[in-house]
Amino acid sequence: MFNFLLAFVVSTLAVVPLHLVYGLQLLYCGLISMVLFALLYFWLSRRTMKQVVALMESAQRDLQANRPEKAVATLHQAFRYAPWQFYVKGQVNAQIGTVYYLRREFAKAMPYLEKAFVRHWVAMCMLAVSYMKRNKPAKMRETFDKAAAANRKEPFIWNLYAYCLQQVGDKAKAREVLEKGIKKVGGDERLDDSIKALEQDRRMKMQEYGDIWYQFHLEKPGALIKKQTKALQGRRKMPRV
Repeated sequence: MFNFLLAFVVSTLAVVPLHLVYGLQLLYCGLISMVLFALLYFWLSRRTMKQVVALMESAQRDLQANRPEKAVATLHQAFRYAPWQFYVKGQVNAQIGTVYYLRREFAKAMPYLEKAFVRHWVAMCMLAVSYMKRNKPAKMRETFDKAAAANRKEPFIWNLYAYCLQQVGDKAKAREVLEKGIKKVGGDERLDDSIKALEQDRRMKMQEYGDIWYQFHLEKPGALIKKQTKALQGRRKMPRV
């Protein structure tokens, strides 16, 4: 925002000396002004985002060192750059909301996730899942639709969307979402498997996505281990003497 305005003002004022002092035609002055605006805005934006990224990387190191409170405090510092650059506020909100959600502090996560940048699909999906858990299926669908529209090539979004629809009992819509996802992604084996699970009235297997799946807290990794252990024990038979 401020970067845009600053670049616009400087590039516009540059027309005056170009025309009055150097005698350039207004057409050429306008072209030079547009080029100057593009270069200046690019430089200002890059400078701002470099500072934001540095704070986010610092917060990431705090998280890796199990200092979540410090990580959130560091991310809050990035809000001061929000007036300078578009989408910074949404990105910072997404990061903070994600940190709280991963720590199961869902009440704290919610207000940040609701203001998250739509292209941050992890935060948007966490928001949609939160609406499902709060028994707000309409808000869940609306949020998933936004996430899928902005990140249509990410197969996990379509699968998670369909999984949540299955959970709320809307199997017809779940199949529709999976079929649409396959078209948008260009084919995906896991989406095909989820359609088969719907046809056979089985629960979709999301464990193949690994950590991406478990971070939504819809299933604990331990639950899968227990299932696998039980299956192995069931196949093992004591040898007869």
